[in-house]
Amino acid sequence: MLELKDICYARDNKQILNHINLKIDNSKLIAITGPNGSGKSTLAKIIMGILPPDKGTILFDGQDITKFNITDRANLGIGFAFQQPVKFKGLTVKDLIELASGNTVKLSQACNYLSDVGLCAKDYLDREISSSLSGGELKRIEIAMLAAKKSKLTVFDEPEAGIDLWSFNSLIGIFENMHQEIKDSSIVIISHQERILNIADEIVLLTDGEITATGQKEEILPLLLNTTKKPCKVMIDKGGNN
Repeated sequence: MLELKDICYARDNKQILNHINLKIDNSKLIAITGPNGSGKSTLAKIIMGILPPDKGTILFDGQDITKFNITDRANLGIGFAFQQPVKFKGLTVKDLIELASGNTVKLSQACNYLSDVGLCAKDYLDREISSSLSGGELKRIEIAMLAAKKSKLTVFDEPEAGIDLWSFNSLIGIFENMHQEIKDSSIVIISHQERILNIADEIVLLTDGEITATGQKEEILPLLLNTTKKPCKVMIDKGGNN
């Protein structure tokens, strides 16, 4: 589905991504983890077209999308959840869910998307996406939108940020449902959360802008959790945020 070939990215004379080669097959849930500053969010933004790589090629379903912008990639079926969600003044939560899905959404279905992320539909469906919503609320709404969108490839950049423990437990279920229910789709999650890493088919370890390990959780988690063996120092969070 998605293939990154020799991706490089530098800013202010600092190499942030260094010759990244990564293939994400259909129907996979991939977790990308690594120390802070290792280039994880930059890699996510390059996949989505928010940042252009300095070098390399990006293929999606065999098509070269390296020069495609974020809108072009969204139209091809790539969805993205920002680490800090954006606000859409003048639009309600229900408007955004319908825009994401591309169709009129039944009230019951919209309620399900919101309840899955721990929000009461009657309190949020008609609310405007504005500064009156907290960062955590915006994050949950954005995740509900992406669940409605049903993209071929969905990229989540630290989705647990601003999420309380109860909602975090629900969040795990959302990822599992998306992974099982949307045929031939794939999910990429940038995260330090052990519970998210545990549901991944494969874990990619990024260190100083380079992929230092890739494999199933049985191979990679011991490297992250055992300080005597791990190739880099990574903070693994075992629970949700409070």
